[in-house]
Amino acid sequence: MMIMKIGDKLPNFKLSDTNSVSYSNYSFADRYALCVIFISNNCPISNAYWNRIFNFAHQYEEDNMALVAINSNDGSKSQADTIENMKAFMENKNAPNLFYLKDEDQTLAKEFGAEKTPEIFLFNSKRELVYHGIFDDNWQNETQVMMAYLEDAVEYCLDGIDIDYPELPIEGSPIIWK
Repeated sequence: MMIMKIGDKLPNFKLSDTNSVSYSNYSFADRYALCVIFISNNCPISNAYWNRIFNFAHQYEEDNMALVAINSNDGSKSQADTIENMKAFMENKNAPNLFYLKDEDQTLAKEFGAEKTPEIFLFNSKRELVYHGIFDDNWQNETQVMMAYLEDAVEYCLDGIDIDYPELPIEGSPIIWK
């Protein structure tokens, strides 16, 4: 399995969302930044972040950044991560800047070298990886966050500035492989 490094280019992909709409890396070509989060409906850490992710999508809606959540967990081993349950989860959620895609064959997770959920990859306008890490420093309690790593990385990325902490260790549950 390849592990992406800072400066690596975004791999080509084509995945469907919870409504069977197909998206590829070219679908977001006009965006100044592309944030990819490998996530699941099964992981307690992912579940702790979902509301923050929805808020984050709204926060950057005007900044021309796309937020792509990708579920790569094997749905046959994790019922919560089937496309049907992903769709049910997204019902009544209003996040037009958030795309929730299913990596059924886990190819994209392997290309990225993703190992856990949630695991974040941020790409600049040239689609070079500029950040790989975690959302913030406190998944247990949003009110006690001291370092908003992803928010800082996005702000720096949108401003064309080098990110202070481009790589951080991932906290999360292992991706459930086939």
